[in-house]
Amino acid sequence: MTKSALQIARAAYQPKLPKGLKGTVKAVAGAATQSVADQEEIKKLFPNTYGMPLIKFENTDETVDFPAMNVGVILSGGQAPGGHNVISGIFDGIKKLNKDSKLYGFILGPGGLVDHNYMELTADIIDEYRNTGGFDIIGSGRTKLEKEEQFEKGLEILKELNIKALVIIGGDDSNTNACVLAEYYAAKNCGVQVIGCPKTIDGDLKNEMIETSFGFDTACKTYAEVIGNIQRDCNSARKYWHFIKLMGRSASHIALECALQVQPNICIISEEVEAKDMSLDDIVTGIAQVGNNFGTVLIPEGLVEFIPAMKRLIAELNDFLAANAEEFSQIKKSHQRDYIIRKLSPENAAIYASLPEGVARQLSLDRDPHGNVQVSLIETEKLLSEMVAAKLAQWKEEGKYVGKFAAQHHFFGYEGRCAAPSNFDADYCYSLGYAASALIANGKTGYMSSVRNTTAPAEEWIAGGVPITMMMNMERRHGEMKPVIQKALVRLDGAPFKAFAAQRERWAMETDYVYPGPIQYFGPAEVCDQPTKTLQLEQGR
Repeated sequence: MTKSALQIARAAYQPKLPKGLKGTVKAVAGAATQSVADQEEIKKLFPNTYGMPLIKFENTDETVDFPAMNVGVILSGGQAPGGHNVISGIFDGIKKLNKDSKLYGFILGPGGLVDHNYMELTADIIDEYRNTGGFDIIGSGRTKLEKEEQFEKGLEILKELNIKALVIIGGDDSNTNACVLAEYYAAKNCGVQVIGCPKTIDGDLKNEMIETSFGFDTACKTYAEVIGNIQRDCNSARKYWHFIKLMGRSASHIALECALQVQPNICIISEEVEAKDMSLDDIVTGIAQVGNNFGTVLIPEGLVEFIPAMKRLIAELNDFLAANAEEFSQIKKSHQRDYIIRKLSPENAAIYASLPEGVARQLSLDRDPHGNVQVSLIETEKLLSEMVAAKLAQWKEEGKYVGKFAAQHHFFGYEGRCAAPSNFDADYCYSLGYAASALIANGKTGYMSSVRNTTAPAEEWIAGGVPITMMMNMERRHGEMKPVIQKALVRLDGAPFKAFAAQRERWAMETDYVYPGPIQYFGPAEVCDQPTKTLQLEQGR
């Protein structure tokens, strides 16, 4: 590949490791664990991998001869900055244990395991990708490993390549699949360990043992840079309201972290909207009341699904359109809106009628293969700005508003998923990969690699492993109850939200923007190595 000046300089960066992963490492078992909820059901489903102890790694003076071992790795789901460093950490870890160990990468995600599509990852290949963004070393995919025939097909190639351990790098769904696979192989005595690594820029895979998912730090810093640039433009021209939608369908961690970094006029937190049973009009009125001629509004991608009234509307629309698909297809496009309004319950009909034409059409026409509304396609930023414009126009007629309102729209999503990892993510990911190799060396399966105390210098981080079953609960998926890793939502009683809530009224009225600038890779640690504001606040730093 042709490399930029930054890539060339960055290749020389040696990620920092916790002291517990240096030298010869031993696994110290802690307390036995149980799932976060539904203990009896989870235990029944995972008899071989439930209740295992927490693991912490410490240095030892013992010299241990490890046999050569072949390991497989899979990148699963959406990209996140630092994935290549996880793979580098696994590679360096298994090679340190025995130089004859080999690492195989399965191509384009879990589908590569099932389809026997793989490549050996040699030192030459690994060195090309150290400290780079993206998942392009082996690609990623969204195939779910949940059927017995997939497990068996995967086992064929694992046996053929003599692979004794498989590392699955992914989010909550991918790590749930990793746990199911670990249980299956353990139950059948296949001699294959399965280890997970916590990845997602959305930040919703975290708990007491997984302080943050990798990629969140870099993605938020990337978004905060461009939001800061927009705010500086906003403060210079003083004539536009910028409505900025950010990644995060299931939780608002990205929006909250970016708000803490840039101090926008408004940031909507989906979890608060749901907890307070806020309506769309409540949100719109809150923005309109700021009254300035310019400003910034941060909007989580999944907001619409958190507004209770909108959730009820979407549910009724899903049911109605599924039951009346044929009749609806015969209605002229120009009459479809009126047809739906006539057929919905009065409460939902009123909400649907209040929506701008474009959004109403998105709600009624764009269905996914399951017949559901594709909420991620709804341009929430345009929905809110159009409704704010309408409300301010009405207030102007009533003599309650004298300003001007003009809007610009932005959606920052893919821009953050493959950015070159920050020093934090480069170090964190490398440590996660190295810890995964130590879990393998210690014969563990059904564990997720864990690195804690991450607001301290990297030397003081605590590496170990956490049983994946510890994070699980039962949830309804596609009509049936299934074991899944519990998603972490923004806690309204948590320190990050409280810090934001304490300042937001002042930010709304006084316009106290912060301009973080681009991610810094070279220079003083206080600039280059700082973790997210979320982590600092959660850990009282």
